[in-house]
Amino acid sequence: MQRALAFALVLFQTPFPTPASDWPQFLGPHRNGHSPHPISIDWPDGQPVTVWSRNVGAGFSGPVVAGDRLILHHRQGSEEIVECLDAARGGDPLWRHAQPTRYRDSFGFDEGPRATPAVSNNRVFAFGADGTLSALDLTTGRLLWSVATQDRFGADKGFFGFACSPLIAGESLILQVGGPDAGVVAFDPETGAVRWTATDHAAGYASPVAAAFDNRPHAVCFTREGLVVLDAATGHLRTSHPWRSRQSASVNAATPLLLGHRAFLSASYQTGAILLDLHQPQPTVVWSGDDNLSCHYASVVHRNGFLYGFHGRQEHGPSLRCIEAGTGRVRWSQDGLGSGSILLAADRLLILTERGECLVAEASPDRFRTLARAQILGAGTRAFPALAHGRLHARDTRRLVSLNLTPNR
Repeated sequence: MQRALAFALVLFQTPFPTPASDWPQFLGPHRNGHSPHPISIDWPDGQPVTVWSRNVGAGFSGPVVAGDRLILHHRQGSEEIVECLDAARGGDPLWRHAQPTRYRDSFGFDEGPRATPAVSNNRVFAFGADGTLSALDLTTGRLLWSVATQDRFGADKGFFGFACSPLIAGESLILQVGGPDAGVVAFDPETGAVRWTATDHAAGYASPVAAAFDNRPHAVCFTREGLVVLDAATGHLRTSHPWRSRQSASVNAATPLLLGHRAFLSASYQTGAILLDLHQPQPTVVWSGDDNLSCHYASVVHRNGFLYGFHGRQEHGPSLRCIEAGTGRVRWSQDGLGSGSILLAADRLLILTERGECLVAEASPDRFRTLARAQILGAGTRAFPALAHGRLHARDTRRLVSLNLTPNR
């Protein structure tokens, strides 16, 4: 009998002792879209208080927050810019690093960065739409190192450029690059040296998450081909499971969600959702289906055995749904919101639609009930927001806003 694998989530490694309310990477501290801190719905005149706002460039890269510093990756003209703002004092600029970009979108779509930066050990890691990976000093913005991954690994830009949000797992910086024999690449965060490469999978548009097997850090990746679990230190393939559309014009874009010893994957393009049990070396299918919660690009959140997320293609009018995590059974479905992103703030859903509307709703399997809603941004809002220190930091392709959602303040 094969020995069972011990499984536990690995917490994202924050850069220095910081409050638990930081948001230092894509999807938050534990890359699951969850903040344990409650938010207020006592909005004056039905609108959350705007602490500050500022104009920004193009892109779908979300903001991240470490202490009083907010990092944003965006594009202005022919440059991609990593910018550090004072989140506590009006969004004033602290430093700015700009570098030329050669990215041109094949479909005439937005040409800004897609990947959300990560902050760890006083460093900022940013991945541009043209495949340039950069490490910057969090305090000064000084460039520490950079790697042109498209040139280095022969990776194809895919449909919409490079979009993997960097992950720190153990002592490795991990990216889904999508090159031949370099589908997933691990770098030394200190120097940028390549530690290992693994798989020949195209990257898709999902980002990896961290987990531990046998008390060793691993990266759980949702490549264009399916699930891949790799040892963060060595690149050794722990396990895998194919899960992709038969259509060539398709992607796996939603980041996997870990539920104890299980992994939830979801994709559109007649692919569907699947719950895999990873307790044994060979994953087993708990359930799967295309009619439950098939996510086009936005990841889902979990609370008390239920999953909440957007079902269906962005251009076809998706619905917001709640399903039972263990069975896939649909508990409710809400039409009319369009596409968007969703996070969990304590026991409430915080939804940011693609139209720029912010909604707070009950995280309940019994019904969908809106508690508050307000228009905070414009159309084309796809970047995942950051909920840090009682403020919601959100952006569209023109503006970044910081909203006060702290209860009783």
